Order: sequence, then C-alpha cells, then structure tokens
Amino acid sequence: MLRGVLAAGVLAATPGLHAAARSPIVITDIAGRAVRIDRPVRRILLGDGPLAYVVALLRPDNPFGDVVGWGDNFRAADLDGYQAYLRRFPEIARIPSFRSTTVDSIGSELAISLAPDVVVMNLSSKPAADSSGLMARLAQVGIPVLFIDFRTKMFDNTSRSIEVMGALLGRPDRAAEFLQFRQEQIERVTRPLKAVRARPTVMVERAAGLYDDCCLTYGDGNFGELVAAAGGVNLGTRFLHGTFGALHPEQVIASDPDVVLVTGANWSLYSPAGDWVNLGPGADPAEGQARLRRLMNRPAYRTLRAVRQERVYSIWHPFYDNPYYFVALQRIAKWLHPELFASLDPDATFRELHARFLPVPYQPGYWLSLEKP
Repeated sequence: MLRGVLAAGVLAATPGLHAAARSPIVITDIAGRAVRIDRPVRRILLGDGPLAYVVALLRPDNPFGDVVGWGDNFRAADLDGYQAYLRRFPEIARIPSFRSTTVDSIGSELAISLAPDVVVMNLSSKPAADSSGLMARLAQVGIPVLFIDFRTKMFDNTSRSIEVMGALLGRPDRAAEFLQFRQEQIERVTRPLKAVRARPTVMVERAAGLYDDCCLTYGDGNFGELVAAAGGVNLGTRFLHGTFGALHPEQVIASDPDVVLVTGANWSLYSPAGDWVNLGPGADPAEGQARLRRLMNRPAYRTLRAVRQERVYSIWHPFYDNPYYFVALQRIAKWLHPELFASLDPDATFRELHARFLPVPYQPGYWLSLEKP
C-alpha cells in the first residue's frame, strides 16, 4: 500500500511518466528470472554496498542520484574507496544504509519504506532472501528484484550482469564499451598463458588479519578463479568444495605453496586494532608492508619457502565482488609469471579504467609485495 501511494504521487507530479510506465521492459537476471521493470527507474535500492562500483561505472555523471539505500559495507568494507567517492559526491553521506552482514538485515519493512522501483542484489544473497521471506514480501507489494553476480562465478556471470545493469540504467552502449575493454584486458593475460605448463601453487588468504584465526581462503570460485586464470594453481581448490572455506594451518605448512597472496583493505571500521593489510586508493605502502610481514610471522607461514623467498603479495579485497577484477588478474599474472608479463602494466590498466569510465581520479595503493626491487 505504501509503495502504491508513493508511486501514484510521483506519477501525478511528473508529466509524461504515465506513458513511460505503460512501456515496461523485461530483464532476465543472473538467476534466470524474467523480471518486469517499469521505466524510467528513479529509485534504486542496492542490497549490497559494493554494487555502487557498478553504478559508478555505467553512470559516472550522477551515479548515486537515484540510490535510495544501500548496504553499509561500501563504507565499512572499503573505507578509502568510499571516501574517494564521498569527496566527489558529498551527498552520498545522506543515503540511508543498513547493516549488510546478512540479507535479513535489509528487512522487508525497511525495503518497502524506501519505496524503490527496483532492488538489486547479489546472486549469493538469493537463498537467504528466499528463506527469510524477503522475496515473497517484495513480490506482494510489487517491488521487482534483480540478481547480478561478480562474486560467485566471475568469468561466467560478469558480462551478463553488466548487461543487466546497463539495461536497468538505460546505458546499454556504455555497458558494451566497458565489456569490450574488459575482454581486451583479460586476453592480455589468457592468450600468453596458453603455452605455459609450469604453474606455481598459490595460497590465498581471504581478509588476512581481520579475524583471529588462519586461514580463510577460496575454492574454485572467486579469487580461486582469478589465480587459475592468472596461471597459478589455487591451493584451496585441492581441499575445498565450493567458493569459500578455511584451511588448517598445518595443511598450508604441509603444502608449502610457491606463493602467498593475502587480500586487504581499509577495515578500520571493522577491526581498528587488526593486522589486516591496508589497501585501497592512496594507501600507505610502507604501513601495508609492515603489516604483511607481521602476518607472515604466524605459524601457518613462518616456515614456508614462499616467505623465505619473499614471494608474498597482498591485493585489494574488494576486487572479489566488482567488475574491475580483470585488473587483479593482470597483477596476479605478473607476480606469478614475471618474465612472461614483463611489459604488462596493471597500474596503467587501472589508470585507464578510471580515466575512461569512472568519476573519481585514480590513486595507487591497491596492491603491494614483500619482494625486493
């Protein structure tokens, strides 16, 4: 009822909107659902904060003007990234946010009160959205939901997810331009690797230092996919069934991987005293290296050949659920196969991405290494 009253008020106050509302589009989302969307879309609820990166990509002139709410993990999970956008668009401080540790925290009452024309959610949230009753309640009041995915199957689902968002935001041409750039950058890695047989084993620790325990990691999805595509063998794939999980430190020690890679970001709002590696736009590399060295003193790592040889690296954690992950692919490939990719410059790729597609200037700080120059 609330949404119906609000929608009727908007229609009455906006000349020409009745005709647009009578010409809906149908978008098939990543979950395979045919979703009817009444255009134009003027109120968008982002079920996960980092989906802001996608909106900024497709509509850089005014990315968040139609966003009526989002998960607080855009700020809490990447404070430096959020502040870069806050400096450019100070009005985002007024966008309502909700805890995004679980999809239940959105709550059907909150979602309905924000009167969105559409809710956009990660595919990984769908089981919880179904079981909590959120999907049923939104359907009852006529609020459509679109699922997209940059997290579970990066290479399989990113193109379609960008196309979905391009259709939703009325920017299909820009979506196509970005996807062409993305594919070109991916092929700069995958083509040279076709002739490579020797592939180092990589231990990826997810959010190292954010939690007391070691060692959260990835199976055959997400960063596990990136490692494989970059010419490595992901250690977690040997032991885990699924995208996410944990390895016991003794498994890491016994496996003695060739390379250690940990993810990091500015998580000061999550764990002010943690030893997580601070990464993101403008991050201090000296502080990050000091934190990374402390992490390598934990029992799982201190005796590893990779640590002795300083083949230890850290990369920006939010690459794991946004469409810019091909930059991480280039960086990891260059670490794993430095001679093959001697001329590849991931920093230049990220700089070009910002210059062509994003509304904020590029600042280094998204990765670092313990290797000596």
